[in-house]
Amino acid sequence: MTTNSNNASQLMDSLCALLEPSRVTWSSTDLEKYGKDWSKHIQPSPLAIVFPKTRDEVQQLVQWARHHRQPLVPSGGRTGLSGGATAARGEVVVSMEKMNHILDFNPIDQSVTVEPGVVTEALQNYVREQGFYFPVDFAARGSSQIGGNIATNAGGIKVLRYGLMRQWVAGLEVVTGQGELLQLNQGLIKNATGYDLRQLFIGSEGTLGLITQATLAVTRPPQDAMVLLFSVPELDGLMKLYQSFRSQLPLLAFEMFTDKALGYVLKGSGLTCPLQARSNFYVLMELEKVSSDVEDKAMDLFSSALEQGWIADGALAQSPQQAREFWRLREDITEATSFAEPYKNDISVRVSQVPEFLLEMDGVLNTHYPDFEVVWFGHIGDGNLHISILKPGSLSSQEFLDRCHRVDELLFSLIQKYEGSVSAEHGVGLVKKPHLQFSRSPAEIELMRQIKGLFDPDGILNPGKIFDSLT
Repeated sequence: MTTNSNNASQLMDSLCALLEPSRVTWSSTDLEKYGKDWSKHIQPSPLAIVFPKTRDEVQQLVQWARHHRQPLVPSGGRTGLSGGATAARGEVVVSMEKMNHILDFNPIDQSVTVEPGVVTEALQNYVREQGFYFPVDFAARGSSQIGGNIATNAGGIKVLRYGLMRQWVAGLEVVTGQGELLQLNQGLIKNATGYDLRQLFIGSEGTLGLITQATLAVTRPPQDAMVLLFSVPELDGLMKLYQSFRSQLPLLAFEMFTDKALGYVLKGSGLTCPLQARSNFYVLMELEKVSSDVEDKAMDLFSSALEQGWIADGALAQSPQQAREFWRLREDITEATSFAEPYKNDISVRVSQVPEFLLEMDGVLNTHYPDFEVVWFGHIGDGNLHISILKPGSLSSQEFLDRCHRVDELLFSLIQKYEGSVSAEHGVGLVKKPHLQFSRSPAEIELMRQIKGLFDPDGILNPGKIFDSLT
């Protein structure tokens, strides 16, 4: 969208009349801060930022946007990596950070109702104080918001045991692109009354409606956890180790990272590696101690894996502090490699195909881009791999970006061959939009466009995300 100065001034005046002027800003600092997420290489260009406090104000904003044909971009913690919360074409950003209240907790229903701006970690802490547990968890827990987690169907480190965000959304309140308020499922466990529209909004990236409330299921806290770290010499050892432990013990998480990734974390964090034997790959495993014999069984499986040559070394965290340090070896990878302007991809294949895919993709990158350093890590227990290509010092940012776009064609063609996904948990947004056809058929994409048209006939909600304008 392009807006001349007179029209922009009129729009700002009407927004300030709609909300308190203090909750409308177009300062350059705020436009830069709220106009983008964690994705790089996309310049934000929002018209203004607004901060509603109530569902009524959200409805009024959508009705205002329809009247003025003004696109809106919903914004949460802005921790996404696909440009889904980036306003690049003069949109008004609707920040949910002031809608940050926990509204209700029901121990009988085992549910909590929250506004979309509640920070993930704040919710986790609140639920823990009530004697319950909210299991959707990831490194950005301290800044991500629940509305954004729902809009992207967030995954994270406990998907293996607890599933995706989708499994924990019991009800939604949303404002559609027509300004209509919908109450979806209302926290019911059983509801066989036709289409479950709630599920359409989960993972829709704000293209169908704006979330104003969510009722989330909670569960009992897990038993004490065991955190183990293994060095794995060869790729095929990863799945052998996974199958051995998964078949006999209650896995909470099964994460993988490469020696390159570990090296960057150790260099930048001051942490030390607890393993004497370094290897090409590492597995971080978390087990729930549901019975007294879990630890003994884990040690037996560790000894067997060592004898089989699947692992070269292993360590069991001896305290909660050491367990946190083990997890930092995995969770600090993103921060440790940020200096190199990494070009990121987030893909998934079936769990059984991870070693084969990883080997083939690594070969492609080494053949075609031998000067690129690639850092692999991910939630291997659910088939999700993160790929960070580090920018060589000899390339400018634009040269690097151009070459990485050519890498995308190789990577996503291989994903298509394996019938995988070009975005496992980061969403499509702007970054993955050109590659959607590698994971979705033309018929599926067209149906999604038609669904978008039903809920947002004017195309004002997060336009240009996932796919281009309606046909």
